[in-house]
Amino acid sequence: MVKDCELHYKDSTEIKRFQELRLRETLAYLAAHSPFYKRMFSEQNIDIDSIKTIEDMQRLPTTSKQDLQMHNFDFLCVDLLDVIDYVTTSGTLGEPVTFALTENDLRRLAYNEASSFTMAGCSKKDVLQLMTTIDRRFMAGLAYFLGARELGCGVVRVGNGIPELQWDTINRVGATACIVVPSFLTKMIEFAEKNGIDPNSSSLKRAVCIGEALRLPNGELTTLGKKINEKWQSLELFSTYASTEMQTSFTECEIHRGGHVPADLVIVEMLDENRQPVSNGEEGEVTITTIGVEAMPLLRFRTGDIAVRFDEPCRCGRKSPRLSSVIGRKGQMIKFKGTTVYPPVLFDILDNIAEVENYIVEVYTNSLGTDQIQIRVGSNNHSDAFVKQIKDVFRSKIRVAPDVKFEPVELIAKLQMPPMSRKVVKFFDLRNNNTVK
Repeated sequence: MVKDCELHYKDSTEIKRFQELRLRETLAYLAAHSPFYKRMFSEQNIDIDSIKTIEDMQRLPTTSKQDLQMHNFDFLCVDLLDVIDYVTTSGTLGEPVTFALTENDLRRLAYNEASSFTMAGCSKKDVLQLMTTIDRRFMAGLAYFLGARELGCGVVRVGNGIPELQWDTINRVGATACIVVPSFLTKMIEFAEKNGIDPNSSSLKRAVCIGEALRLPNGELTTLGKKINEKWQSLELFSTYASTEMQTSFTECEIHRGGHVPADLVIVEMLDENRQPVSNGEEGEVTITTIGVEAMPLLRFRTGDIAVRFDEPCRCGRKSPRLSSVIGRKGQMIKFKGTTVYPPVLFDILDNIAEVENYIVEVYTNSLGTDQIQIRVGSNNHSDAFVKQIKDVFRSKIRVAPDVKFEPVELIAKLQMPPMSRKVVKFFDLRNNNTVK
């Protein structure tokens, strides 16, 4: 792996030159070591020596999640004796996929996360509180721990949940930054309010947020982000984008206008429905080619994530491209009464309705063969007037209103955490009897 953390500050021509050199190295590596890509190159008569530029990549097929599910270990490029860690994807869209990592891959993870923490303003002087799990075959928790070690800052491995323990740890060790799912920060705030704790007087000043959209493509905080910011003004929120398949995370800087692409670790293309490049500032599917991955590198992998790319230089001085928060998952797109929506839009609306304590969103196929949305709401208010209020809010935001069904708050909380799940589940896709996280 060739590291160049200063690549963020170089102009687009230099970034492109660096990536094209790494691309040719990656193609040669795949042709020599990957059973899956060897077969692909042979069956489709691909001359990898003819692929020299980013533009040339359009002549290469893309790789899908289905390919990984069907041919999982055909992507392995090393002997099993060289594998020292196994992780699995979260199973967001179908069966989980197992990824193997070598020692070099773990070093790459550490380097990436150390760079991400630096992007968020962290340094060796910080004490980083990990409010995420490091077990259950979860890549992210391990990556954060390795990254903090690489950066040289103090680390407190608290794990997820238990606001009381989180606050006790903050008070005991003076944690200055944390890795956290943003919705959990609302639980931290609730506990603080009930127990006479002033969050703004605490040592915690930065939160690197994972797993949930924190900002809209225009950089504004989502409703969830605003709720946190209103109560905890001294805590600066940093959005990230990452996936197990990429083995890479993108973190926003202090300008908070998209996560900077670590161009020395990944090549990012933004493709439309026809797998053609979209223009700067337009929505597209994030499609990645990993750089420097040893065990299971990926070529033109379609992530299923819809986002916006910004190519213009950032006000922080970095010139690397940036990606917005994920707008939605391609496989989660809902066509409802002539309107196309993604679950995060629905979440943002519900998060802004005060009497909605928790919820899940279900989409199913109705008797007409079209998509139907049902919101199962946990609330103490079950009145017809409240149903009307909820539907009116939806109509004002997205022009259509889903069905609303009230459920006990405790039941919704239980449904949000299915057995073996590593994430809170708010969206259930019942169109193919498929649960989506």
